Amino acid sequence: MKEHSSATVLDGPVILSRPSTGIWWGLLGVAAFSFTVPFTRLAVAGFPPLFIGSGRAVMAAVLAAAALAINRQRLPHPDTWLRLAPVAGGVVAGFPLLTSYALTAVPAAHGAVVIALLPAATATVAVLRTGERPPALFWAVAVLGSLAAITFAVLQSGGAGQLHWADLLLLGAVACAAVGYAEGGLLARELGSWQTIAWALVLAAPAMLVLAVVSVQGQPPSATPTQWAAFGYLAVVSMFLGFFAWYRGLATGPMAQVSQIQLLQPVMSICWAALLLGEALTWPTVAGALAVILCAAAAVRIRLKPTSQPHERTLPCTFPPTSPPSPAPSGTSLHTPVPPISSP
Repeated sequence: MKEHSSATVLDGPVILSRPSTGIWWGLLGVAAFSFTVPFTRLAVAGFPPLFIGSGRAVMAAVLAAAALAINRQRLPHPDTWLRLAPVAGGVVAGFPLLTSYALTAVPAAHGAVVIALLPAATATVAVLRTGERPPALFWAVAVLGSLAAITFAVLQSGGAGQLHWADLLLLGAVACAAVGYAEGGLLARELGSWQTIAWALVLAAPAMLVLAVVSVQGQPPSATPTQWAAFGYLAVVSMFLGFFAWYRGLATGPMAQVSQIQLLQPVMSICWAALLLGEALTWPTVAGALAVILCAAAAVRIRLKPTSQPHERTLPCTFPPTSPPSPAPSGTSLHTPVPPISSP
Protein backbone atom coordinates (compact mmCIF):
# COMPACT_ATOMS: atom_id res chain seq x y z
CA MET A 1 0.00 0.00 0.00
CA LYS A 2 1.22 3.48 -0.80
CA GLU A 3 1.46 6.32 1.66
CA HIS A 4 -1.81 8.22 2.16
CA SER A 5 -3.85 5.21 1.06
CA SER A 6 -6.63 3.66 3.13
CA ALA A 7 -5.82 0.47 5.08
CA THR A 8 -7.21 -1.56 7.95
CA VAL A 9 -4.70 -2.47 10.65
CA LEU A 10 -5.17 -5.16 13.32
CA ASP A 11 -4.03 -4.25 16.83
CA GLY A 12 -2.00 -7.26 17.98
CA PRO A 13 -0.65 -10.31 16.24
CA VAL A 14 -2.79 -12.34 13.91
CA ILE A 15 -3.08 -15.93 15.17
CA LEU A 16 -4.30 -18.60 12.82
CA SER A 17 -6.39 -21.02 14.85
CA ARG A 18 -7.82 -24.40 14.04
CA PRO A 19 -11.23 -24.48 15.69
CA SER A 20 -11.67 -28.25 15.58
CA THR A 21 -8.25 -28.89 17.15
CA GLY A 22 -8.74 -26.38 19.93
CA ILE A 23 -12.21 -27.65 20.76
CA TRP A 24 -11.05 -31.27 20.94
CA TRP A 25 -8.13 -30.37 23.24
CA GLY A 26 -10.50 -28.36 25.42
CA LEU A 27 -12.98 -31.24 25.56
CA LEU A 28 -10.16 -33.60 26.59
CA GLY A 29 -9.20 -31.26 29.43
CA VAL A 30 -12.79 -30.92 30.65
CA ALA A 31 -13.25 -34.69 30.49
CA ALA A 32 -10.15 -35.09 32.67
CA PHE A 33 -11.39 -32.54 35.20
CA SER A 34 -14.90 -34.02 35.30
CA PHE A 35 -13.62 -36.99 37.34
CA THR A 36 -12.13 -34.73 40.03
CA VAL A 37 -15.23 -34.38 42.23
CA PRO A 38 -16.31 -38.07 42.10
CA PHE A 39 -12.77 -39.33 42.72
CA THR A 40 -12.30 -36.86 45.57
CA ARG A 41 -15.51 -38.14 47.11
CA LEU A 42 -14.17 -41.69 46.72
CA ALA A 43 -10.74 -40.85 48.15
CA VAL A 44 -11.99 -39.08 51.31
CA ALA A 45 -13.37 -42.41 52.50
CA GLY A 46 -9.82 -43.68 53.05
CA PHE A 47 -7.64 -40.56 53.34
CA PRO A 48 -7.77 -37.48 55.58
CA PRO A 49 -8.94 -34.44 53.58
CA LEU A 50 -5.73 -32.59 54.43
CA PHE A 51 -3.64 -35.38 52.91
CA ILE A 52 -5.73 -35.48 49.73
CA GLY A 53 -5.50 -31.73 49.19
CA SER A 54 -1.79 -31.43 49.96
CA GLY A 55 -0.47 -34.85 48.94
CA ARG A 56 -1.80 -34.64 45.40
CA ALA A 57 -0.09 -31.25 45.00
CA VAL A 58 3.23 -32.66 46.23
CA MET A 59 3.10 -35.59 43.81
CA ALA A 60 2.17 -33.30 40.93
CA ALA A 61 4.98 -30.90 41.89
CA VAL A 62 7.51 -33.71 41.53
CA LEU A 63 6.26 -34.39 38.00
CA ALA A 64 6.26 -30.66 37.24
CA ALA A 65 9.85 -30.17 38.45
CA ALA A 66 10.97 -33.11 36.33
CA ALA A 67 9.23 -31.73 33.24
CA LEU A 68 10.77 -28.28 33.76
CA ALA A 69 14.24 -29.75 34.23
CA ILE A 70 14.02 -32.04 31.20
CA ASN A 71 12.90 -29.15 29.00
CA ARG A 72 15.51 -26.81 30.54
CA GLN A 73 13.03 -24.08 31.37
CA ARG A 74 14.50 -20.87 32.74
CA LEU A 75 13.37 -19.50 36.08
CA PRO A 76 10.59 -16.94 35.74
CA HIS A 77 11.23 -13.25 36.38
CA PRO A 78 10.78 -12.15 40.03
CA ASP A 79 7.66 -10.19 39.07
CA THR A 80 6.26 -13.31 37.45
CA TRP A 81 6.61 -15.24 40.71
CA LEU A 82 4.29 -12.70 42.33
CA ARG A 83 1.71 -13.31 39.61
CA LEU A 84 2.12 -17.08 40.02
CA ALA A 85 1.16 -16.81 43.69
CA PRO A 86 -2.61 -16.45 43.00
CA VAL A 87 -2.44 -19.42 40.63
CA ALA A 88 -0.67 -21.55 43.24
CA GLY A 89 -2.99 -20.41 45.99
CA GLY A 90 -6.10 -20.88 43.88
CA VAL A 91 -5.80 -24.09 41.86
CA VAL A 92 -2.95 -25.87 43.69
CA ALA A 93 -3.87 -25.19 47.33
CA GLY A 94 -7.30 -23.57 47.74
CA PHE A 95 -9.53 -25.60 45.42
CA PRO A 96 -8.15 -29.08 46.30
CA LEU A 97 -8.15 -28.49 50.06
CA LEU A 98 -11.59 -26.90 50.26
CA THR A 99 -13.28 -29.47 48.01
CA SER A 100 -11.63 -32.34 49.91
CA TYR A 101 -13.10 -31.15 53.21
CA ALA A 102 -16.47 -30.31 51.66
CA LEU A 103 -16.91 -33.70 50.00
CA THR A 104 -16.61 -35.47 53.32
CA ALA A 105 -20.10 -34.17 54.09
CA VAL A 106 -21.99 -33.80 50.78
CA PRO A 107 -22.44 -36.13 47.77
CA ALA A 108 -20.37 -35.64 44.63
CA ALA A 109 -23.43 -34.61 42.59
CA HIS A 110 -24.23 -31.91 45.15
CA GLY A 111 -20.68 -30.60 44.92
CA ALA A 112 -20.78 -30.61 41.12
CA VAL A 113 -23.88 -28.37 41.11
CA VAL A 114 -22.26 -25.71 43.30
CA ILE A 115 -18.98 -25.92 41.38
CA ALA A 116 -20.97 -25.29 38.17
CA LEU A 117 -20.61 -21.61 39.10
CA LEU A 118 -16.95 -21.79 38.09
CA PRO A 119 -17.26 -20.64 34.43
CA ALA A 120 -19.24 -17.54 35.37
CA ALA A 121 -16.99 -16.87 38.37
CA THR A 122 -13.90 -17.15 36.18
CA ALA A 123 -15.41 -14.73 33.66
CA THR A 124 -16.20 -12.29 36.47
CA VAL A 125 -12.66 -12.38 37.85
CA ALA A 126 -11.26 -11.97 34.33
CA VAL A 127 -13.44 -8.89 33.84
CA LEU A 128 -12.19 -7.36 37.09
CA ARG A 129 -8.59 -8.36 36.34
CA THR A 130 -8.45 -6.97 32.79
CA GLY A 131 -10.59 -3.88 33.38
CA GLU A 132 -13.24 -4.82 30.83
CA ARG A 133 -16.63 -3.13 30.98
CA PRO A 134 -19.26 -5.74 30.12
CA PRO A 135 -22.93 -4.73 29.85
CA ALA A 136 -25.17 -4.72 32.90
CA LEU A 137 -26.80 -7.90 31.58
CA PHE A 138 -23.56 -9.80 32.31
CA TRP A 139 -23.68 -8.87 35.99
CA ALA A 140 -27.39 -9.63 36.17
CA VAL A 141 -26.94 -13.13 34.78
CA ALA A 142 -23.88 -13.79 36.95
CA VAL A 143 -25.82 -12.80 40.09
CA LEU A 144 -28.78 -14.91 38.96
CA GLY A 145 -26.53 -17.95 38.55
CA SER A 146 -25.02 -17.39 42.00
CA LEU A 147 -28.48 -17.15 43.53
CA ALA A 148 -29.51 -20.37 41.77
CA ALA A 149 -26.51 -22.25 43.21
CA ILE A 150 -27.01 -20.83 46.70
CA THR A 151 -30.74 -21.60 46.60
CA PHE A 152 -30.01 -25.18 45.61
CA ALA A 153 -27.47 -25.51 48.44
CA VAL A 154 -29.88 -24.04 51.00
CA LEU A 155 -32.76 -26.31 49.97
CA GLN A 156 -30.51 -29.37 50.01
CA SER A 157 -29.25 -28.40 53.49
CA GLY A 158 -32.66 -28.59 55.10
CA GLY A 159 -34.57 -25.45 54.25
CA ALA A 160 -34.42 -21.69 54.21
CA GLY A 161 -31.74 -20.10 56.37
CA GLN A 162 -29.73 -23.33 56.68
CA LEU A 163 -26.61 -23.33 54.53
CA HIS A 164 -24.36 -26.32 55.20
CA TRP A 165 -20.76 -25.56 56.11
CA ALA A 166 -19.69 -27.77 53.21
CA ASP A 167 -21.47 -25.45 50.77
CA LEU A 168 -19.49 -22.51 52.13
CA LEU A 169 -16.31 -24.48 51.46
CA LEU A 170 -17.48 -25.26 47.92
CA LEU A 171 -18.24 -21.60 47.24
CA GLY A 172 -14.79 -20.74 48.57
CA ALA A 173 -13.30 -23.37 46.27
CA VAL A 174 -15.08 -21.78 43.30
CA ALA A 175 -13.65 -18.37 44.21
CA CYS A 176 -10.12 -19.82 44.55
CA ALA A 177 -10.30 -21.65 41.22
CA ALA A 178 -11.73 -18.60 39.45
CA VAL A 179 -8.78 -16.47 40.55
CA GLY A 180 -6.32 -19.19 39.60
CA TYR A 181 -7.89 -19.77 36.18
CA ALA A 182 -8.11 -16.08 35.30
CA GLU A 183 -4.55 -15.21 36.31
CA GLY A 184 -3.23 -18.48 34.91
CA GLY A 185 -4.87 -17.77 31.57
CA LEU A 186 -3.07 -14.43 31.38
CA LEU A 187 0.27 -15.95 32.41
CA ALA A 188 -0.08 -18.79 29.89
CA ARG A 189 0.32 -16.22 27.10
CA GLU A 190 3.76 -15.35 28.47
CA LEU A 191 5.13 -18.53 30.06
CA GLY A 192 3.31 -21.16 28.02
CA SER A 193 0.40 -23.41 28.92
CA TRP A 194 1.99 -26.29 30.81
CA GLN A 195 4.81 -24.13 32.15
CA THR A 196 2.30 -21.97 34.05
CA ILE A 197 0.80 -24.82 36.07
CA ALA A 198 4.23 -26.43 36.47
CA TRP A 199 5.79 -23.32 38.03
CA ALA A 200 2.70 -22.81 40.20
CA LEU A 201 3.08 -26.36 41.54
CA VAL A 202 6.76 -25.80 42.27
CA LEU A 203 5.95 -22.54 44.06
CA ALA A 204 3.37 -24.20 46.29
CA ALA A 205 5.38 -27.38 46.89
CA PRO A 206 7.12 -26.40 50.17
CA ALA A 207 3.88 -25.42 51.92
CA MET A 208 2.02 -28.43 50.54
CA LEU A 209 4.81 -30.76 51.66
CA VAL A 210 4.60 -29.43 55.23
CA LEU A 211 0.83 -29.97 55.26
CA ALA A 212 1.20 -33.50 53.89
CA VAL A 213 3.76 -34.43 56.55
CA VAL A 214 1.56 -33.00 59.31
CA SER A 215 -1.40 -34.99 57.98
CA VAL A 216 0.54 -38.27 57.83
CA GLN A 217 1.87 -37.81 61.37
CA GLY A 218 -1.59 -37.06 62.72
CA GLN A 219 -3.45 -39.78 60.83
CA PRO A 220 -1.54 -42.22 58.62
CA PRO A 221 -3.46 -43.09 55.42
CA SER A 222 -5.24 -46.44 55.42
CA ALA A 223 -6.96 -46.83 52.09
CA THR A 224 -7.99 -49.55 49.68
CA PRO A 225 -6.31 -49.98 46.28
CA THR A 226 -9.32 -48.32 44.65
CA GLN A 227 -8.97 -45.29 46.89
CA TRP A 228 -5.23 -45.12 46.18
CA ALA A 229 -6.01 -45.22 42.46
CA ALA A 230 -8.47 -42.35 42.89
CA PHE A 231 -5.81 -40.36 44.77
CA GLY A 232 -3.27 -41.09 42.02
CA TYR A 233 -5.68 -39.79 39.39
CA LEU A 234 -6.22 -36.59 41.36
CA ALA A 235 -2.47 -36.03 41.60
CA VAL A 236 -1.36 -36.96 38.09
CA VAL A 237 -4.33 -36.00 35.92
CA SER A 238 -6.54 -33.52 37.78
CA MET A 239 -3.61 -31.54 39.19
CA PHE A 240 -1.15 -31.77 36.30
CA LEU A 241 -1.84 -33.49 32.98
CA GLY A 242 -5.40 -32.19 32.67
CA PHE A 243 -4.05 -28.63 32.50
CA PHE A 244 -1.88 -29.61 29.52
CA ALA A 245 -4.94 -30.34 27.39
CA TRP A 246 -7.08 -27.53 28.82
CA TYR A 247 -4.53 -24.76 28.35
CA ARG A 248 -3.52 -26.08 24.94
CA GLY A 249 -7.14 -25.96 23.86
CA LEU A 250 -7.46 -22.36 25.04
CA ALA A 251 -4.20 -21.43 23.32
CA THR A 252 -5.23 -23.06 20.03
CA GLY A 253 -8.65 -21.44 20.21
CA PRO A 254 -10.94 -19.97 19.33
CA MET A 255 -10.97 -19.19 23.06
CA ALA A 256 -14.61 -18.05 23.09
CA GLN A 257 -15.84 -21.46 21.94
CA VAL A 258 -13.28 -23.54 23.83
CA SER A 259 -13.88 -21.86 27.19
CA GLN A 260 -17.59 -22.67 27.02
CA ILE A 261 -16.84 -26.39 26.89
CA GLN A 262 -16.23 -26.15 30.63
CA LEU A 263 -20.00 -25.87 31.03
CA LEU A 264 -20.15 -29.59 30.29
CA GLN A 265 -18.03 -30.41 33.33
CA PRO A 266 -20.76 -30.41 36.02
CA VAL A 267 -23.05 -32.51 33.83
CA MET A 268 -20.29 -35.06 33.27
CA SER A 269 -19.36 -35.04 36.98
CA ILE A 270 -22.96 -35.78 37.99
CA CYS A 271 -23.10 -38.65 35.50
CA TRP A 272 -19.80 -40.11 36.79
CA ALA A 273 -21.08 -39.82 40.36
CA ALA A 274 -24.15 -41.85 39.41
CA LEU A 275 -22.19 -44.48 37.47
CA LEU A 276 -19.12 -44.86 39.69
CA LEU A 277 -20.48 -44.07 43.15
CA GLY A 278 -24.10 -45.16 42.73
CA GLU A 279 -25.47 -41.75 43.72
CA ALA A 280 -29.12 -41.20 42.84
CA LEU A 281 -29.99 -38.49 40.34
CA THR A 282 -32.78 -36.54 42.04
CA TRP A 283 -34.93 -33.93 40.35
CA PRO A 284 -33.66 -31.10 42.58
CA THR A 285 -30.10 -31.97 41.58
CA VAL A 286 -30.92 -32.02 37.89
CA ALA A 287 -32.96 -28.80 38.07
CA GLY A 288 -30.27 -27.03 40.09
CA ALA A 289 -27.56 -28.10 37.67
CA LEU A 290 -29.54 -26.93 34.64
CA ALA A 291 -30.30 -23.54 36.22
CA VAL A 292 -26.68 -22.87 37.16
CA ILE A 293 -25.32 -24.10 33.82
CA LEU A 294 -27.73 -21.97 31.79
CA CYS A 295 -26.84 -18.86 33.78
CA ALA A 296 -23.13 -19.59 33.50
CA ALA A 297 -23.42 -20.12 29.74
CA ALA A 298 -25.24 -16.82 29.32
CA ALA A 299 -22.68 -14.94 31.44
CA VAL A 300 -19.72 -16.39 29.55
CA ARG A 301 -21.26 -15.65 26.16
CA ILE A 302 -22.12 -12.08 27.13
CA ARG A 303 -18.63 -11.48 28.44
CA LEU A 304 -16.83 -13.01 25.46
CA LYS A 305 -18.95 -11.53 22.68
CA PRO A 306 -17.43 -8.00 22.61
CA THR A 307 -13.85 -9.29 22.86
CA SER A 308 -13.99 -12.36 20.66
CA GLN A 309 -12.54 -10.56 17.66
CA PRO A 310 -9.40 -8.39 17.51
CA HIS A 311 -10.03 -4.67 17.51
CA GLU A 312 -9.73 -3.09 14.10
CA ARG A 313 -8.32 0.37 13.62
CA THR A 314 -8.95 2.09 10.30
CA LEU A 315 -6.39 4.61 9.14
CA PRO A 316 -7.84 7.84 7.71
CA CYS A 317 -7.84 8.12 3.96
CA THR A 318 -6.07 11.35 3.00
CA PHE A 319 -5.27 12.67 -0.47
CA PRO A 320 -3.45 15.78 -1.61
CA PRO A 321 -5.77 18.78 -1.57
CA THR A 322 -7.50 19.35 -4.85
CA SER A 323 -7.40 22.88 -6.19
CA PRO A 324 -10.76 24.39 -7.11
CA PRO A 325 -11.61 24.38 -10.81
CA SER A 326 -10.55 27.42 -12.75
CA PRO A 327 -13.36 29.57 -14.10
CA ALA A 328 -14.13 28.88 -17.72
CA PRO A 329 -13.21 31.58 -20.22
CA SER A 330 -16.05 33.67 -21.43
CA GLY A 331 -17.77 32.38 -24.50
CA THR A 332 -16.81 28.75 -23.85
CA SER A 333 -19.02 25.92 -22.74
CA LEU A 334 -18.47 24.13 -19.43
CA HIS A 335 -19.41 20.84 -21.06
CA THR A 336 -16.46 19.26 -22.87
CA PRO A 337 -17.55 16.79 -25.53
CA VAL A 338 -16.39 13.27 -24.81
CA PRO A 339 -15.09 11.36 -27.87
CA PRO A 340 -16.89 8.12 -28.60
CA ILE A 341 -15.24 4.84 -27.48
CA SER A 342 -14.76 2.55 -30.45
CA SER A 343 -15.00 -1.17 -30.03
CA PRO A 344 -11.83 -3.16 -30.68
